[in-house]
Amino acid sequence: MSIRSIALALLIVTATATPVRADSGIVQAVVTKGGFIVGVGGGRGTLIFHDRSYPLVFGGMGLGATIGLSTAKLGGHAYHLKKPADIEGTYTAIGSGAALAIGQGGVRLRNAKGVVLQLAGARVGVELSIAFSGVTVRLR
Repeated sequence: MSIRSIALALLIVTATATPVRADSGIVQAVVTKGGFIVGVGGGRGTLIFHDRSYPLVFGGMGLGATIGLSTAKLGGHAYHLKKPADIEGTYTAIGSGAALAIGQGGVRLRNAKGVVLQLAGARVGVELSIAFSGVTVRLR
């Protein structure tokens, strides 16, 4: 094997082994949720990724013990993004929470593309939930 073929092989291996870099973005959302046993919700928000702002739409449903109505103003991060469209999809989590008048809430969700949303913030309203939730996120 010549030095030229070894150098070419090393170049090919190095070029194809370079991983795609995933980044994080900032997410802000206002989501309203309500229901009795089956909870439904939706809202709007923003993804800030690489100094650009992308409007988002949230929708969702929870199954389990959900009673009441609340609105949450959430903020946090979206992890493992390669491009803004990666944030789109259905996110799942198992969680519980409670809000009476004013409360705190947090959630960690993951979609099929591996994007993780970690959001927290204040909730206003009356709600008690112990539920499996599915949340859809799409770019507007």
